[in-house]
Amino acid sequence: MSSDLTERQAFLVLNALPNIGPITLHRLLEELGADPRNVLSADPRRLESVRGVGPVISASIGAWREHVDFAKEEERMAQGAIDFITTRDADYPRLLKEINDPPIGLYRKGRYDFAQPNIAIIGSRRTTLYGQAMAKKFSAELARLGFCITSGLARGIDTAAHEGALSVGGKTVAVLGTGIDIIYPPENLDLYRRIGGGGGAILSEFPIGRRADRQSFAMRNRIVAGMSEAVVVIESDVDGGAMITARFAGEQGRLIFAMPGRIDQNTSAGCHQLIRDGATLLTSVDDILNELNYLDGMRPAAIAEKPAHVAAGRPANLTEDEAKVFECFRGGAILAPDALAGLTELSAAQLSATLMMLELKRLVAKRADGAFEARG
Repeated sequence: MSSDLTERQAFLVLNALPNIGPITLHRLLEELGADPRNVLSADPRRLESVRGVGPVISASIGAWREHVDFAKEEERMAQGAIDFITTRDADYPRLLKEINDPPIGLYRKGRYDFAQPNIAIIGSRRTTLYGQAMAKKFSAELARLGFCITSGLARGIDTAAHEGALSVGGKTVAVLGTGIDIIYPPENLDLYRRIGGGGGAILSEFPIGRRADRQSFAMRNRIVAGMSEAVVVIESDVDGGAMITARFAGEQGRLIFAMPGRIDQNTSAGCHQLIRDGATLLTSVDDILNELNYLDGMRPAAIAEKPAHVAAGRPANLTEDEAKVFECFRGGAILAPDALAGLTELSAAQLSATLMMLELKRLVAKRADGAFEARG
């Protein structure tokens, strides 16, 4: 009997049913009453009187016990320290409720309550070291100002964005295109744990165990855009997933920023297209703050700066150029010379000499791939 379920359990069941999208679920709740248990107990004719509901959906709802084992779902949630928040809950992302098709519920790992304004930082999985460095830089600066950084836990720009926020003790939200228990890519297991363990929250609208398919990542992207005040695209080709997120952001009335790059690299082609189409060209965090038009009293409270691992032991006898280059390695960044040149604005000759001195002082080391990193 659906009456044996709590309201939250009924929401969980509806969210997990096959063949029903969020728009249809919201219509059902509007037509059949606010209590989701009314939907589960309605007869087929009443269900099929709702626009968008045909025999397939009606049959799915009528046979919900065959599709959803909510007791098992709750057991797996308890084991994974996961909860399920609905649009009725105060800590459901406020902005996400405003989009055309918000999820009726979200699986959440981490007790983060989404009180801080979110800014999405997204981009390509196949990215340059410069793009990763800039994603980390913008993310860290915005997190330090009190913004929560939203991204998708993917390789490349997403990973750098999450890492940047965590490096300064900020908050970050990772929205998955799979069930919340599926960690992809697998090398981000530690990042997943740090975010869900206190660095913010892991979110998914999909039931536990749900694998990715052709639609799931696009559905994920609408959440990334929908819960954010602004979407920042660091690097993307014209067909990248970040472009889908940017399109959702435009449809949802969010601000869109794009970082320019080299004209001969595919990783910048999508950003250049966005700028041509009206996105704000991004050169600094001030570009974002100016567009958001935050007054001092409206900005989120800045967080106390977290000393970076390498900065804590920085020698006092560095030259100005050496200090400028050394600071780029805050948070464990790995940077190629072209990325360092862009961050420090030093000439090639100055940068080469500075890196050589930092190597002699045993503060940085050159890797086999030509990039540099701080010595531990």
